[in-house]
This record gives sequence, C-alpha cells and structure tokens, in this order.
Amino acid sequence: MQLRHSQVIRTLITVLSFCGLLAARDIPAYVDLTRLPLGDGHVSNRPERGSVWACRTDMFGGRRSHGGEWIRDDRTFDFTAKPMVEGTVSWAHQLTITREEDTRRIVGNGFPNHPTGEFPIGQSTQAYHYDPNPNPVRPQDMRLTLPAIPTIAASASCVPLGPIGMLVTGGVLFNALDANGEDGVAHEMQDACQGHPQRAGIYHYHSLTTCYADEGAGHSSMVGYAFDGFGLYGLRGEDGRVLTNADLDECHGHTHEIVWDGKRMSLYHYHATAEYPYTIGCYRGKPERLPRVPR
Repeated sequence: MQLRHSQVIRTLITVLSFCGLLAARDIPAYVDLTRLPLGDGHVSNRPERGSVWACRTDMFGGRRSHGGEWIRDDRTFDFTAKPMVEGTVSWAHQLTITREEDTRRIVGNGFPNHPTGEFPIGQSTQAYHYDPNPNPVRPQDMRLTLPAIPTIAASASCVPLGPIGMLVTGGVLFNALDANGEDGVAHEMQDACQGHPQRAGIYHYHSLTTCYADEGAGHSSMVGYAFDGFGLYGLRGEDGRVLTNADLDECHGHTHEIVWDGKRMSLYHYHATAEYPYTIGCYRGKPERLPRVPR
C-alpha cells in the first residue's frame, strides 16, 4: 500500500524528531532506526535485563499483534517504515507536580501538552488497516502521592499492564508490552508523538515520546516519574553518551549523583533507551498504583 503525501511528511517529521533526540552526541552503532531490536518474547518472571517483568501474563497469546512489512524476519523492525496515526488534535492539558515535605503530589487530567493524532483511528487511513483502534482520548482523574525521596526496596517488583509512570508532558507511561504481550512500540499504531489511547481513553506511551525535547549536552533531563517515585530520565548518561541496556540494571536504571529537586544527590533513577524495553522493566522501589483501569 502506498503512503499518501501527508503520511510521508508526518513519517519524516517523526523520524527527524527521534534522530534529534539522538543527535546531541556520537550515536552508538546499534542505533539504526531501520533495524531496531524487536522485543517480542522478552517477558520475564523476575528482574532480567532487556525484558519486562510483567505482573500478569495469563491473557497473552490470545490474538495476533498488529504488524506489517516493517517487522522483519531477523527480529528487528523498521521504525521509519511503520505507519502512524494521522491528525493533529490539541487538548486542554492540566498537570501540576508539587512537593510537600516528604511527599510529591501529581495531579492531572491525562491530556498531553502536545497535539495527538485523531482517535478513534480513521477508517480511510493506512494505520486503520493494521490497527483499528476504536478508542477516543478521554480526560482522566490522575492523582498520585509519591515519596519525595524514594528508596530502593528490599527486592524489585513486577510492573502491571497499564499505567506505570507519568511523563512531564502530562501523558501516561505504560510498559513496553501491548495487550498480547509483544513489543507495543513495534506493533501498535501510534501518533507522531508515539502515543495512543486504550479502552478507558488513557492517552499513553510505551517509550519516551519524541515530542519532549531532551536538549543540551551531558546527562539527560528528567522526563517523568515512575510510580515508585524514582525519576525517569532521557537517553544520555553522565558523560552525555547515549545509553544502552548494557549500561543499566535489570529494571532499566542505575545510581549516581543527579540533580533532584534542585539539589545534587546520589539517587537511583531510570533511563529511556532506544532499545526494548525502552523505559522501565521492573520497579526498584515500592510502587503506588492508580485505581485499576481496563487494558
């Protein structure tokens, strides 16, 4: 199927945005947008580098994940060839993050501070043929109380299907899995900011959105909070180098000195990467949870 002109333009914008995130420093040889490692099958029942430790797996395998010619037989996928959801819709974004002594309060309506695609996905668009997502984006009552200075728990814990964190864009972070237990970034149709809604209308990402500018040199800025209170940072580590899974622990984080609430301190934190599981593979701290929502 041929891409329409508007789809080609939007695809180029997304690819250039993603490249912009990576362009601040020398790019490791592994970061090839046309051959990103496919995460299918990397679901574990314990902390494991490069995998998602999912709290539930009993519903996986019930249907085939979306996918097309961008999924390759060599277990890679071509990000530049994957269709995306068309449209530009702006929302009445609300998000406040405040610290009150030993706690951090996050209150928002789930709308991002950037435009989204048009959802439900239009039947006349290319994305619809792969993923007829019927869900509209709906406002949410996002209220979280997290520890202001989180601590590492005695043992790591699994991540649920559904919300696992909140980005500073106002969008919600899910883990890397789709509803079938496969690589959601590779298989699901998402908009130019790599987001889409699920059944309850929660607009969410399965990776770091390219619509957040991770600018400058040196260590990346913080892009959000995991629900155990630890920060999620962008792609670059202490020396400004783009990180890989090999640089991080089984939960996709590490400990060193960072700026936290305006002060420098040694603290555990997560990082986004360009390889699966993209953000958080398991929790290092004790997580808080939003009320249960449909997947």
